[in-house]
Formats: sequence, C-alpha cells, structure tokens
Amino acid sequence: MPSRGAQLKERTQQYALLMRLDRPIGILLLLWPTLWALWIAAEGMPRIGVLLVFVLGVVLMRSAGCVINDYADRAIDPHVSRTRERPIASGRVEPNEALKLFAALCVAAFMLVLFMNSLTIMLSFVGVALAAIYPFTKRHTYLPQVFLGAAFGWAVPMAFAAQLGEVPQAAWLIFIATVLWATAYDTIYAMVDRDDDIKIGVKSTAILFGELDRVIIGVIQALLLLTLLVVGVQLKLGGFFYLGLLVATGLAVQQQRLIKNRDRDLCFKAFLDNNWFGMAIFVGLLLEYGI
Repeated sequence: MPSRGAQLKERTQQYALLMRLDRPIGILLLLWPTLWALWIAAEGMPRIGVLLVFVLGVVLMRSAGCVINDYADRAIDPHVSRTRERPIASGRVEPNEALKLFAALCVAAFMLVLFMNSLTIMLSFVGVALAAIYPFTKRHTYLPQVFLGAAFGWAVPMAFAAQLGEVPQAAWLIFIATVLWATAYDTIYAMVDRDDDIKIGVKSTAILFGELDRVIIGVIQALLLLTLLVVGVQLKLGGFFYLGLLVATGLAVQQQRLIKNRDRDLCFKAFLDNNWFGMAIFVGLLLEYGI
C-alpha cells in the first residue's frame, strides 16, 4: 500500500493535470489581455500589488475554468481521442473531488480580490459566474467560444476598476477585442475536434461556421484588429503600439495560412501561435509607455 506521502504526491499530480498546469497556453491567453488592460489603465506603471493580484488571479481562475470544464465534460471526454486520458475522464479523479477543487480555487481567487476596491470585488462575481457557465454552453448553443471570450475578457474591466476605480470606454473596447480574439482562436481550436464533436453532439462555432470557417475567422480577426486600432486612436498611442499591431496582423495572416487546408495539427499550431499575437500587442504597449 502506498505511503501517505506517495498518495499525496499522486493526488497533487492529478490535480495539477486537471488544472492543466502542464499546458500553460491557456494561462498566457488569459494573461495577455489582462496585461494590456493594466498597462493602459496605469499608463505603463501598474501598482505592484494590483499586478501581483491579477497575475495570480489569472493562474487560479484559468485553473478553475479547466477543472469545471472537465467536470462538465465528464461524460463526453472519454469519447474524444484528445481528451480521454484527462484525470476525470480516465477515472483518476472523482467528479466530487473536481467540484471541491473548483470551489477552493475560486475561494483563493476571491480572497485575492478582497485586497482590491469595492467595484473590482463586485465585478469579480460576474467573472466567477462566466467561468462556471461557459463549460455548459456547448450543450445548448453553437457559441461557446463567445462565452469563453466573455469569461477571459472580464479580467479587462476588473483590471481597469482595480487600477482606476472606474471602467472607462477604452476598457469595454478592449473587452470587445478580447471576446473577438478568443472567439477566433477557440474556433481554430474547435476545428481540431470538429469531427469528434459532431459525433457526440457537442456544439461549437467551428461546426456552426462549417465550410465558411476560415472566412468568418478572418472577418473576426479583422474586427479584432480594427477594434485595437480604435483603442490606439482613442488613447492617442504612438508608433510602438502600431508596430505591435502590425506584427499581430502578420501573425493573424500566418494563422490563416496554417488553417488553409484544415489540417488538425496545423490548426492546433495556429491556435498556439495566438500566444505570440497577445505578446506582440503587449510588447508594443510596453515600449509605448516605457520609452
């Protein structure tokens, strides 16, 4: 019989896998728009305490989102080749364990938010609700990617609220940009699982868009870039920001090339490349406010 220490290590490993800590791409995709918002709200100098709370909050809430997603998909994941070895699907973590872990992560994130002002605390309730609702939307709507965008984007008004005590128009423009961005990259991600999803009755924008998937993703990417351009014009940002936006545009074009033939591996690579898209915008802001 394994020792208590060995059992604790094994449970910790399974929980880490359930939270997808071995795959940090989700943390990064949630982190970039949060950093965009903090840098713009603080004009390049966010308070250290606010920055730490939001970085830790991103890790906790993305982890919580993964846990509740796998709980919601516990009857589906065993039938999908890419997900059948996840901890709940494979039986290594019980569903009630996952719910307790989700609650613990949300409580930890909320305790961090308590260091912020009252507006940020009130907004955090919406964030938790979006994170909890999103995994179940794929059963009732073909737009779960939009709900994911709203869940990821809600960190933006929260960041402005924490830094400024208010949520100005620019915050909502960045929120819209984040929703558009997540809808685009998660549709690309859904293209990887489209055949499996159709078989088991899971809905997604990739299924909704059908043969027009590449065209509609391109339109969404164009709207995303246009929204970010409007942010730059409205805030009177300079050349470094637009240079970052130009690099991001090139990356969006590259993603279109990767998904051209709808190859599963290339679609997944296009999804992963969105990390560089988010980084390009942030580096542009970093240079804009830092030089």
